[in-house]
Amino acid sequence: MERQTSRTLALILSILTYLVVGAAVFETLESKQEKSQKRKLDSRKNLLLRNLNLTKENYQDLELLVLQLKPHKAGVQWRFAGSFYFAITVITTIGYGHAAPSTDSGKVFCMFYAVLGIPLTLVMFQSLGERINSLVRVLLRRAKRCLGLRRTAVSMANMVAVGFFSCVATLCAGAAFFSHSEGWSFLHAFYYCFITLTTIGFGDYVALQKDDALTKEPRYAAFCFAYILLGLTVIGAFLNLVVLRFLTAGAEDERRDAERKAPPAVPAARPPPVFASVSSVSSVSSVSSADGAVRASDRRGVYAEVLHFQTVCSCLWYRSREELQSSAFLPQDPAFPDAYRRRSGARPPWTEDGSTGCVCGPGHCGSIGSVTAGLILSPFRAFRRRSSL
Repeated sequence: MERQTSRTLALILSILTYLVVGAAVFETLESKQEKSQKRKLDSRKNLLLRNLNLTKENYQDLELLVLQLKPHKAGVQWRFAGSFYFAITVITTIGYGHAAPSTDSGKVFCMFYAVLGIPLTLVMFQSLGERINSLVRVLLRRAKRCLGLRRTAVSMANMVAVGFFSCVATLCAGAAFFSHSEGWSFLHAFYYCFITLTTIGFGDYVALQKDDALTKEPRYAAFCFAYILLGLTVIGAFLNLVVLRFLTAGAEDERRDAERKAPPAVPAARPPPVFASVSSVSSVSSVSSADGAVRASDRRGVYAEVLHFQTVCSCLWYRSREELQSSAFLPQDPAFPDAYRRRSGARPPWTEDGSTGCVCGPGHCGSIGSVTAGLILSPFRAFRRRSSL
């Protein structure tokens, strides 16, 4: 937790420092240009007022009219093509601002549309990014095999490099196309593609906003829509690699903190098998306490567990209850067989004289003893070996 808190504080401090540095740089680069443009615009405004003999009120009305007519340079915005373009800018959070709903019902629907559409779009782009990354990983592995490389594993550095070059290629291809179609310079077109695909969307450069392009050039409009969606997928795949790397690092810190705070686990010793079955020797789990001493209650539980195992030799089940109860470890378990609870000292009628009560023949017991090394011939001897472990 302390490491995560330190990382969070470091990130907050880094963002604040980044903002301060960015503000200082933008002020240095844009302040003089802004003042110069403001002086030029004021001079042209005064010139128009003198030449056209306009009052300030008339000029404000003319200025408002020009601003309202600007979105209509591309034709009617609220036909299907223009509405589809606007819907893309809403759910992708680009928000150029070139068009906006003017009616109250349109504004209300836009809010509900964004609430549902934005999370759905984010999930879709994340899923597509994961699929693209998986495909790239497979292609890289096959390419390494074809080149005869010894190490065909795809590292994170390989994936980041491929994702970075894919993003640059997507931006450059879009910049070349929009530079030719919109009449922008390559730098301005690249700037438009970057601002669009990073969903910043200033709106100073917007495609499809001249010569009724939305209605008169449907192929160009379709290309713009496809480029925005595919470009966002490529950028999302790259960001998925970079961002998830930091998220994974945070999850690893949480796991390490949890392991550090967790009490140390006491390793449990596994004893060797006590009883033998027909095909193999059954292993019995052992219970170890913190100090390593086995208490009497634990011994009774262990002995009950041992007695419940089905063995080849059934000598243990037909021993006299009085003989077995002489041990303090025998549990009073009602689940024991009735034959085991017989108090009569007489042996079963099917056993031979001098026998210990075994239901199988002496030869059978001898063969079993050769396998189990005499462990099952005496339950007390088996238990003593068990308790010693």
